[in-house]
Amino acid sequence: MPPVVPPFLIGLVAASLVKRVAKPLVRGIVKTSVGLGLEVQRAVHEAGAEIHGLAAEASAEMRALHAPQAAAIGGPAHAGGQADAGQTGGRGKPAAKPRSVAKAR
Repeated sequence: MPPVVPPFLIGLVAASLVKRVAKPLVRGIVKTSVGLGLEVQRAVHEAGAEIHGLAAEASAEMRALHAPQAAAIGGPAHAGGQADAGQTGGRGKPAAKPRSVAKAR
């Protein structure tokens, strides 16, 4: 009859072997996933900057196309650096009347 080895001894030996093998494996997986996450974050940032640049370029082209038409009909020329009173944040407008306070009933 073979010697009986208690299962907990097998578990102790297996746990130490698994720890030696699994720890570097898990560490490598974590390092790879963090590196991949940083690369994805960088790529998203670059894509956002590219989209922002395209939007600014399209906006500039639209202003350039519409500036001569607005000047020809006597409208404000946005490309010349002028802005309407609505775009200045309310500067140049008279002060608003004070609000009336409703009486509590």
